[in-house]
Formats: sequence, structure tokens, C-alpha cells
Amino acid sequence: MNLQFYLEKLQSSDVFKDFMKKNPKAYLCSGFFTIDKEGQDNQRHLDFYVPEKGEMFSFKFEEAGKVEKIPVEMINKKIPEKIKPDLDINFDFGDIEKIILNEMELQNLKNKLQKIIISLQNYEEKNFLVCTVFVSMLGLLKVNIDLEGKDGKPEITLFEKKSFFDFLKKVK
Repeated sequence: MNLQFYLEKLQSSDVFKDFMKKNPKAYLCSGFFTIDKEGQDNQRHLDFYVPEKGEMFSFKFEEAGKVEKIPVEMINKKIPEKIKPDLDINFDFGDIEKIILNEMELQNLKNKLQKIIISLQNYEEKNFLVCTVFVSMLGLLKVNIDLEGKDGKPEITLFEKKSFFDFLKKVK
């Protein structure tokens, strides 16, 4: 599946049409996606910010094909950046997985992918995928992918390997 599929599905849903009729200045500000290689926890969310109200809503894609609108609690009042609409941000989730697997091979990592958590964000006028990748043996990968890249193709800008134990604090 690719992002364009979900954008089209969203735009054709009654819940989104109603939302945009009431909030014509709302804009796409982020996306949240999971690829669960070992279970069934695949999730797809596209988030829209309503500038006049200072509110954010997430549109969740259900397995049965339904789209559900969910209000998002904004912890800080920072206005989220708009995903650049002039860029063709269509990417395929399978291609993103291949990019990560290729980099793992280049880094000589033999771990098995378990789950990929992807956040679509705009940072400094560029669209990025910020990925947290769970791998076998309690490993974590932090991967940032610039969707524009040098040649207009997705490119890894950050690739860090961590262990789950790096996040545990020793308590004496």
C-alpha cells in the first residue's frame, strides 16, 4: 500500500467530507503508520490541524474499510507544520521497509524486523519519515528518511542502532 491510497480513501469518506466542509482551512500536518511484521497491529492515521480552532484530529483507517475521526489532545500549543502539498509525497510502505532493510545490510545488522513505527512530519520545510524500528534481540533502530532526498528519492538521513536496555535506567 502507499500513502496516495490512504489519501484517496480519506478524501472519499463521508466523515472527512463533513469535516472539511466544517473546517475548510484544515491541513494535513502528520501521519502515523505501523507495519507489524509479527502480529496484527497495523495502523494508519492521517492528522489534520484546524488553525481557526487550534485543534487537531486524527483520521484512523479501520480494517473494515471505515474511517474514524478522533480528536487529538495537543500537549503543547505549538502549531504543527503543514505537510508540503506541492511535493508528491506518495511513498510505498513496502519501499520504506526495503530502504531500511538495505541500510541494515550495509551496516551489517543481521536482526530480524519485527515492527516499524512511521511518523510523517514536516521539519524545516521538508517532509520526513521518522521511524522507530523494533528488531530481534531487543534492538531498536532510529531511522529518519528525507522524502525529497538528493535525487528527489527517499534518502536516509539518520540511522542509529540502540538496545532496549539503553532506555532502562539503573536504580540503586
